[in-house]
Amino acid sequence: MEFSEHIKTANVEDVVLRVGFRAPRSGALCVTGHHLLFSDREEDSTWQLLLLIRNIDAIEKRPSGSSGSIVIKCKDLRVLQLDIPGMEECLNIASSIEALSSIENVTEMYPFFHRPRGLRLGDPWGLSSTEQEYTHTERLWDRWRLSRVNQDFSVCPSYPSAVIVPSSVDDEVLVKAARFRQGGRFPVLCYCHHRNGMVIMRSSQPLTGANKKRCCEDELLLQMAIDQSELGYIVDTRSSQHAQHARLSGGGFESKSCYRPWRRLHRHMERGKVLQESLIKLVEACGDSSHNMDRWLSKLENSKWLSHVHSALSTAGLVAECVERDGHSVLVHGSEGTDTTLLVTSLAQIILDPDCRTFRGFLRLLEREWVQAGHPFQQRCARSAYSHARLKYECPSFLLLMDCVWQISRQFPLALEFSEALLLRLGQEAYASDYGTFLCNSEQERHIFHVKENTHCLLWFLMQCSERENYINPLYEHTQLAIWPSVQPQSLQLWTGLFLRWTEHTQVMDEAREEIRTLVNELKRDEKMKSNDEATHHLLTHRDALTVLENEMDELTIL
Repeated sequence: MEFSEHIKTANVEDVVLRVGFRAPRSGALCVTGHHLLFSDREEDSTWQLLLLIRNIDAIEKRPSGSSGSIVIKCKDLRVLQLDIPGMEECLNIASSIEALSSIENVTEMYPFFHRPRGLRLGDPWGLSSTEQEYTHTERLWDRWRLSRVNQDFSVCPSYPSAVIVPSSVDDEVLVKAARFRQGGRFPVLCYCHHRNGMVIMRSSQPLTGANKKRCCEDELLLQMAIDQSELGYIVDTRSSQHAQHARLSGGGFESKSCYRPWRRLHRHMERGKVLQESLIKLVEACGDSSHNMDRWLSKLENSKWLSHVHSALSTAGLVAECVERDGHSVLVHGSEGTDTTLLVTSLAQIILDPDCRTFRGFLRLLEREWVQAGHPFQQRCARSAYSHARLKYECPSFLLLMDCVWQISRQFPLALEFSEALLLRLGQEAYASDYGTFLCNSEQERHIFHVKENTHCLLWFLMQCSERENYINPLYEHTQLAIWPSVQPQSLQLWTGLFLRWTEHTQVMDEAREEIRTLVNELKRDEKMKSNDEATHHLLTHRDALTVLENEMDELTIL
């Protein structure tokens, strides 16, 4: 079907746009196959709003006499209102938006049409591959090998074509072990500690069922992952009760008697519908205009969002502690192994690995642990917090990761090379993007729809883009040490940069951060001229100003 068939009214004049605390603007509205374009018609104004229709989560129609208004609620939590003259035009625009925002055919989505200046189809798609990771990690070569058992995606549809497994285990064993794990997600390596060689692996749950079935190949695979004298930990992101209940539907967990070198630890983390409803409640609380403190605090607590942040960080800390402090390897899984599992393994690597805390290293981490490892972005990010549709597969797992990384960056402001702006950009792109990186639910689907041949890669763009400096933390200082975020209740805060992003408070914070960036850049220039007395004076002045500004930002955050 052509996009034009969905568009009942393409252009409307004298539309009034209302966005948050900003003054209303009058102009023309244009509807295209993928965007809403609003152009200010005032003299000497070139201001435009270009909104990707896939970013629209829900709309509300409000009739008013012979005209009407449309309230547009976006997946990035922005809320817009369009006052449209003429009821027929208003209903037509609303109908067009509803039809265009619910297109599910991957090849009709905007990344297949987006052609950014400076990029060409055929440019490198992504920053790394499993083959490259293995080649560049020499400490793996003695005990681990690269397997292409999944080259045609027949063993595990959600895994990449190449995986890293123990070298003493052949591909036939992997095939049989995959049949014993949900979705074929057999244990594979995702991280090897740079100091002690201990590893973090991930998988899905074993299919033991009510009859406590065994799989010798799966047991062998895990046994070969560690030395006979070693002890390994299986961190199950379900409670013991949930894991027991999973056996009734064919799932289960590793028994102590069959996996002798391994010890099982349960750390319950919510997922799916529970996590999605938590996001909905939090966004509703942030949008409450009653200005009642008791009501706000009650709604914030009832959303339980910060409890999910706490669970994710504490479980990741446990995994990191097993590897770094206790010197043991870890296998992480929940049920499917595509949500909480990836959340925990990613955060654990950020805690342990200084390379994952660099700009490029963080993007590579997301690529291998989320994009290549089979997080179903298209299902999980189909709807956000405003949608009226019945929940199906939606779950803000990736958004929760961004929040947890922000919490780490707030506690360790010098440790991460990237800034909050990058986290906000990635969180938004997962739900609605010009690029193909987060399209589909797996590498297999991207292969079927030829995503890499016909779209551009967001991660490659971020590495090359002219505004990359905006995503860099100007205070970054490299350290080889692990960082251990606090999970005490008073240490975790609401991510105002995301959940209050479109308020006046956040605009003030953005201005303060830009001022810090300017001051730091001036400091760096001045430090190159230390021999000059005048430069030294400027240096001290700028440092004093920077300290004052940071204190003001802390006060703003408290307010």
